[in-house]
Amino acid sequence: MTSTLEWRRRDLVNVRGVPMICPFAHNLEQITDHFQARDGDIVIATYPKSGTTWMSEVVDLVLNDGDIEKSRRDAIFKKVPMLEFQVPGEIPPGSEILESVPSPRVIKTHLPVSLFPKSLWYQNVKIIYVARNPKDVAVSFYHFDKMNQLHPDPGTWEEYVERFMEGNVGFGPWGAHVRDWWDLRQQKDILYVFYEDMLEDPSREIRKVVKFLGKDFSEEVVDKICQHTSFKAMKENSLTNYTALSSTIMDQSISPFMRKGICGDWKNHFTVAQSERFDEFYQKEMSGTDLTFRF
Repeated sequence: MTSTLEWRRRDLVNVRGVPMICPFAHNLEQITDHFQARDGDIVIATYPKSGTTWMSEVVDLVLNDGDIEKSRRDAIFKKVPMLEFQVPGEIPPGSEILESVPSPRVIKTHLPVSLFPKSLWYQNVKIIYVARNPKDVAVSFYHFDKMNQLHPDPGTWEEYVERFMEGNVGFGPWGAHVRDWWDLRQQKDILYVFYEDMLEDPSREIRKVVKFLGKDFSEEVVDKICQHTSFKAMKENSLTNYTALSSTIMDQSISPFMRKGICGDWKNHFTVAQSERFDEFYQKEMSGTDLTFRF
């Protein structure tokens, strides 16, 4: 049997043209080609560090009609398994764990459209995609890579921001990820949500999720979900802040899993020159699309 230690800080692995976290790459082609979707599956898809855990807890509460006690039944990463997550020989693939989860399953993934399981396109599946402005994503991903022992060492911020713009980070280029899902929203049952909108008016965005999932709640229930899923509440909740996960995987003494949860933290990291170069990168990535972000 292998151990988590054997998978620490390994280089990214190319899977069908996408740079992938090494232990996740082990089973990824099998997931893409053979994972069996079910009618009623709900998928929360995001580029990393874009509000995945936040939306996962919101969806879990919506499905349980705002019942806070039901939300406390288990850690978020067990309630909403990550499809591609695994540590070979130690933690089974999320795809295997999901086989024993009763419907309706809520599935978390960071996979780009090109690696999304084929069967999920052909079943009655609802997809919620959350997108975040790339400057804040880059900063958050950098700190996450520093503490997540399954990811390659991020090096310095100066090195990392260059790799981010090159798309040489886990799950590949940010621009292609957000654009491809944006382009699909008219063809598939996809709710496309922006992290910045969730920060600005969480109750408004939660009502969108409620409607998308076929529910109808009073303002009181929506307010209760808002309070339970605030950044402060989730950062203090051991079931959502990932402190239940071994420090051999996430060393939160380096950086907390839930760090700041704000818009604009990039201003504390980017130099003027980096920001200007990144703005050029952003304009190039967004050319030819009506997709826009707030910084």
